[in-house]
Amino acid sequence: MIRRLAAEGVPKTRIAERLGMSRTTVVKAVQSELPPSYERRVATTSSTAFEVRVRALLEDDPDLPAVMISERVGWKASMLWIRQNVKRLRPEHRKIDPADRLTWEPEDTAQAT
Repeated sequence: MIRRLAAEGVPKTRIAERLGMSRTTVVKAVQSELPPSYERRVATTSSTAFEVRVRALLEDDPDLPAVMISERVGWKASMLWIRQNVKRLRPEHRKIDPADRLTWEPEDTAQAT
């Protein structure tokens, strides 16, 4: 909409007033060819070093409880991080159960009432 109004010759100050934004925003929007996009920078946290050890423990025993993992890696901070990330990482390390790989063809099963 900003580019359309600018192409019609509406002054940038009027566009800014009309749309309720700063004139600087209007100038940047007119100069750019693409809509603005936000990309979060990858940041390392204090827990990044622990994730490698958590993955190693899950590789050995995917069913190891989060509390035991936190004790073994020496995690002293919030248990919430351990629980959430173990829950996120656990499926990557679980082996596929052969019983879960059953396939059913149409009309192979029936439901009795």
